[in-house]
Amino acid sequence: MKYTEKISNKLNDLLEKTYDAEKGYKLAQEKMENPSVKRFLSDKVQQRYNFGHELKSEIMKFGQLPEKGGSFKGDLHRTWMKLTSTLSSDDSERIIEEVERGEKASLKEYDEILTDSDMVLPPSTETLLMKQKNAIESALNTANMYEEVVS
Repeated sequence: MKYTEKISNKLNDLLEKTYDAEKGYKLAQEKMENPSVKRFLSDKVQQRYNFGHELKSEIMKFGQLPEKGGSFKGDLHRTWMKLTSTLSSDDSERIIEEVERGEKASLKEYDEILTDSDMVLPPSTETLLMKQKNAIESALNTANMYEEVVS
């Protein structure tokens, strides 16, 4: 496998999980009644949509094709799918807990790519992934704050 294929494959895996996170946030937003938390979740839907476009652009820089919808290819993002299958009513605390679990899983994915010693990322890719990872960490901190408010 060529080096650029390896990087684009990793980015495509991350892109699939980004699609899953966007769908999970959208579902959580629809279930949430608290207006402040609902706004936060809406912002995260848009953020993950933007992340997806950034990742697609980065993948195309390597001459590869980005995944188009990805949720059912390979290993699904377990946490966001759990969110989809378990939420049936407005339970604000439970929704926020699932958001936190999803964000922690996302951070793990970013860390695995950023610390892979078998692969040196191009500066543009590393910068993009660090920016997105920092935004996810910020969202996790905000979710933690909201969990305290709704519990």
